Amino acid sequence: MARLVMKFGGTSVADLDRILNVARHVEREVKAGHEVAVVVSAMAGKTNELVAWCRGAAPLHDAREYDAVVASGEQVTAGLLAITLQEMGLQARSWQGWQLPMYTDNTHGSARIIGMNGQEIIERFKSRNREVAVIAGFQGIHKETGRITTLGRGGSDTSAVAVAAAIQADRCDIYTDVDGVYTTDPNVVEKARRLDKIAYEEMLEMASLGAKVMQVRSVELAMQHRVRIFVRSSFVKPEDIDPHAVPPGTLICDEEEIVENHIVTGIAFSKDEAQISIRRVADKPGVAAAIFGPLAEANINVDMIVQNISAEGLTDITFTVPTADYERAKKALDGIKNKVGFTAIEGAADVVKVSIIGVGMRSHAGVAATAFKALSERSINIRAISTSEIKISILIDAAYTELAVRTLHSVYGLDR
Repeated sequence: MARLVMKFGGTSVADLDRILNVARHVEREVKAGHEVAVVVSAMAGKTNELVAWCRGAAPLHDAREYDAVVASGEQVTAGLLAITLQEMGLQARSWQGWQLPMYTDNTHGSARIIGMNGQEIIERFKSRNREVAVIAGFQGIHKETGRITTLGRGGSDTSAVAVAAAIQADRCDIYTDVDGVYTTDPNVVEKARRLDKIAYEEMLEMASLGAKVMQVRSVELAMQHRVRIFVRSSFVKPEDIDPHAVPPGTLICDEEEIVENHIVTGIAFSKDEAQISIRRVADKPGVAAAIFGPLAEANINVDMIVQNISAEGLTDITFTVPTADYERAKKALDGIKNKVGFTAIEGAADVVKVSIIGVGMRSHAGVAATAFKALSERSINIRAISTSEIKISILIDAAYTELAVRTLHSVYGLDR
């Protein structure tokens, strides 16, 4: 017997037929003897509808009331699933975030989880014949004010991991519309392979670089509490799955659980990038702070930073920002031009960041050289490079995105 958290996203609970399908997945695990908590999202499209209603009521609305409205989508799903499970003869009840309680800070619209006590759910597993806890994801409560909070887009993944940590679950199964995590986007590379296992650190990099399978904060929380996550498809027929066997999917886990680490695990890419270059700026202490300080004050996230070798006391600084912040960043820098004394600002929004990810890179030399050589042979120019222990990121022209991803996927043997 295991203790499981099962999380289902919006497409998996889009209508009553799909909610019935989810209930059959839950029934399968309960009949196999497992203790089950289910975390659900709002039905597909419902959150967008609720957000539109808030904006229609008042363009500048109260964030606390916004959370009260948009949290209702998950509450509807939780209640419907609990009703469906009861109709099938299973013990089940729905839980809203404040009933658990799931405590968060008071950053309405993008709250962060502070803690949760799962003891009552555990007790009900024992006293009520493994009663299924059906939990509304995406929401919590701020203890001091007693107000409902929401966790931001994709927050149900984070809710599921937090529940798994609180009830000491053996595994957190994330059911989605794909059957796992792939070496890269299968829409770009036909030979992309599903990974059986991926380390937390690798998944965190993949998620932050555009892989839509998992939300970044949920992976961070899983790594912090060592919650094992299993990404699997919700569209496989429940009766076709043996609950005692390992189904198709990807386990996100500690590096120690992966017997053989590949040098490179995956290739990710992000199109949400813009490049800014500041030309001929004085190479002296305090200049970098004067440049990046105003960007930080404007809440603009800076990523790749490259500084050229100084010549005649002057240098160039190049960095990337999210595409949505490109114009704001340039405006903020224009405001400090006289203070800093640079000659020009140049930029480009038609760039893409391609990243090579793998914990095996820690112990292998030549990974970067292999990438540079392969891209050079395809005449792909590199605008900027940044590295970490398990990642090499390369900035290139957007027109070469697919060619670069396919080339790197092949050169590291991920096609096989």
